[in-house]
Amino acid sequence: MFAKTYGSTTLGVNGVLIDVEVDVSFGFPGFDIVGLLDTAVKESKERVRTAIKNSGFKIKQQKVTINLAPANIRKDSPGLDLPIAIGLLIAYGLIAPEKTADCLFAAELSLEGDLRAVNGILPMTIHAKERGLKKVFVAPENANEALLVDGIEVYAVKNLATLAASLTGQEILLPAATQPTPPDSKVRESEDFADVQGQFLAKRALEIAAAGGHNVLMVGVPGAGKTMLARRLPSILPDMTRQEALEVTKIYSIAGLLQNNAGLITDRPFRSPHHTTSATAIIGGGTIPRPGEVTLSHNGVLFLDELPEFGKAVLEVLRQPLEDGQVTVARVNATLTFPSRMILVCAMNPCPCGWNGDKDKACTCSPNEIKRYTRKISGPLLDRIDIHIRVPRVEYKELTASQPSEPSAVIRRRVTNARDIQLQRLRKFHVICNAQMSHAVLKKTCPLSDNAQKLLERAFDKMNMSARSYDRIIKVARTIADLAQEDEITEQHVAEAIQLRNDIGLDL
Repeated sequence: MFAKTYGSTTLGVNGVLIDVEVDVSFGFPGFDIVGLLDTAVKESKERVRTAIKNSGFKIKQQKVTINLAPANIRKDSPGLDLPIAIGLLIAYGLIAPEKTADCLFAAELSLEGDLRAVNGILPMTIHAKERGLKKVFVAPENANEALLVDGIEVYAVKNLATLAASLTGQEILLPAATQPTPPDSKVRESEDFADVQGQFLAKRALEIAAAGGHNVLMVGVPGAGKTMLARRLPSILPDMTRQEALEVTKIYSIAGLLQNNAGLITDRPFRSPHHTTSATAIIGGGTIPRPGEVTLSHNGVLFLDELPEFGKAVLEVLRQPLEDGQVTVARVNATLTFPSRMILVCAMNPCPCGWNGDKDKACTCSPNEIKRYTRKISGPLLDRIDIHIRVPRVEYKELTASQPSEPSAVIRRRVTNARDIQLQRLRKFHVICNAQMSHAVLKKTCPLSDNAQKLLERAFDKMNMSARSYDRIIKVARTIADLAQEDEITEQHVAEAIQLRNDIGLDL
């Protein structure tokens, strides 16, 4: 007898519907699964056969052939266990085929027949809805994730026996409801700009970066507070929209970074990979490409501390995601595009010993050592970073000041107001912040006063700017004007933008 059910796997950050075709016929007993399988799916036949037996079903030893279509997509999800098991039960006449015609099944099976959670349930459910399916059956730990998709019924099932009983009418299975998410044992301590004493230029630069989505490079002596400042950047970013939150949740679901029974991710990501991280881990990849750090920080912040310590190849692969907001990973099995619109924040010392340019402590590095250290950062990469600032050592009187610093909540209100202005201006161009403007959009939305034009012309010649640098200075100036709630970009705005790009004192 022939049977068909629907399962799913993921490709990039999207779900893919898999037709699970099962044929049971007379002949030499066997159990074959075909359809470009990964190891996890090849092993499904042992899990499925044992789970069916331990769930109380007795099936004859016959020739079983299972095809997972389309055959040109590699299947690597153990979540195909459940649709294979249901397909077998239909093929053996234990479940009526019409009961599963509009259903998606996505769960791994234990040998006892219990359903286990799998990665990527959110994109799988989204795609199932787009393909017209009405119901999705998942493990209880995946229910909250599937419930983020409106317009499709979600059923949380404990084991295969319960699911089969509900499909045969022996038991009534009610749709799942959202359950409280268990507390995260790794809750990050609240980080606020009120804790940062001094560093007014750096805080101003990060406020501008947050308001316009601009990338930042901070150069300073050890202990100046670069890492402390970077870790507080998410606290002044605007709340994510539901669409942004869904994008982030999809990515983390596919990467297996959602805790059990987790729902929508509402906090902007903050990723801080170690400088020994490989280029593949940063950009994404593998036999079947998976998201890297640039994608895991989508709609959030990617922080690279000790920037020159990263490998040259690692830094150079950042060029495409910084320019395009997405990264394309090509492998033999697939060519996939991952989103990567994030704010890049980099921190580095001015030299190997860290004290070059400090007014009180002498640098012990030779000029050649300083050049070798700083030139690990290429000009094209530096050109893609909008704001370059020097972070000096904090003075004692600033460190012990009794007057509290401005809290993140106050800064965040200004940032949110500036982002709202940008949304109104850029919505028709399908852009959400100034950093994402193309040259054509910039020409239409960034009017400069006459004095601002003259100042920028002088700076262009004196600083030997590239066309990209010219555009990025105007984008930063546009953000500064938005923070001031002014329509025209004035000489003052351009002057501050130039200062924020030419004040690091490095021989690059």
